[in-house]
Amino acid sequence: MKVFRGLPNDRARAPCALTIGNFDGVHRGHQALLAHVRGAAARLGIEAAVMTFEPHPREYFASRANDLSKAPARIANLRDKLGDLSNAGIDRVIVEHFNEHFAAQSPQDFIERVLVEGLHVKWLMVGDDFRFGARRAGDIAMLQEAGRKHGFEVHTLPAVMLGERRISSSAVREALAGGDFGATQQLLGHPYAMSGHVIHGQKLGRTLGFPTLNLRVAHRPALAGIFVVQVHGLAEHPLPAVASLGVRPTVEDLGRMLLEVHVFDYEQPSYGKLVRVEFLAKLRDEEKYVDLPTLTAAIERDALQARAFFAHRAGALTATDRI
Repeated sequence: MKVFRGLPNDRARAPCALTIGNFDGVHRGHQALLAHVRGAAARLGIEAAVMTFEPHPREYFASRANDLSKAPARIANLRDKLGDLSNAGIDRVIVEHFNEHFAAQSPQDFIERVLVEGLHVKWLMVGDDFRFGARRAGDIAMLQEAGRKHGFEVHTLPAVMLGERRISSSAVREALAGGDFGATQQLLGHPYAMSGHVIHGQKLGRTLGFPTLNLRVAHRPALAGIFVVQVHGLAEHPLPAVASLGVRPTVEDLGRMLLEVHVFDYEQPSYGKLVRVEFLAKLRDEEKYVDLPTLTAAIERDALQARAFFAHRAGALTATDRI
């Protein structure tokens, strides 16, 4: 899959079947949309393409208003989003920098400069509530009229449902915030995970007897707390672990998000490795403790609970094998 930061240059431009959106989480609704794009691209003999945005437009406007509480929490970082789009069979992704200039484009400019001249769109599918251009003035009818003028098809996809519930990024965020990883998996179509490179930390966990792998979290995630997890990328099989995702209120008060993972019975150097942390269950919310001994006691309890989770799961799998 080819990834472009902004519109491709002239040499890299080629006709495409396109969809446009934030694709936070690439849930099953997104996957249905991407399947249509991939099918149209194959039928027309062109590339399947996605245009997405960084930062999220609502994040940009919240930052401009100096009120980040209005920005949506992130389900996935950009690396994980691109990985999901690649797994969905997309040929190219355009990551458009959402800034003042892009936000101020008129709908007509977006159609002509981005869709027609920039991406050579021949087939376009968007959600049935899609809006675009400055003040969200552009709509489906405007796209359809432009398609007739410039020679590209325009299609819409109704909401994809799970029972009576619409599958959406908001629904995924709600499930994650509630620690409901069963519902999250139903919405995504796969277990929830976060990936990142292991970075150096303060080595406090090692001092407390619980060494951790530290992953930087650049944006406000859709979940926080203490979790049972398993780690992919360190061995041939996933390794059991307990993790803290939050701002570490007992040891620093800087507001930085960090994912700290204590992998059970594993002490090999891992700095710089790319790992994927799969979330299995939530143990509790993050808390601030009065001192390090109290924090250490809490970590010990969390580790015991996580080990019990894996022991119970192993026992259940063994019982299933016997049936």
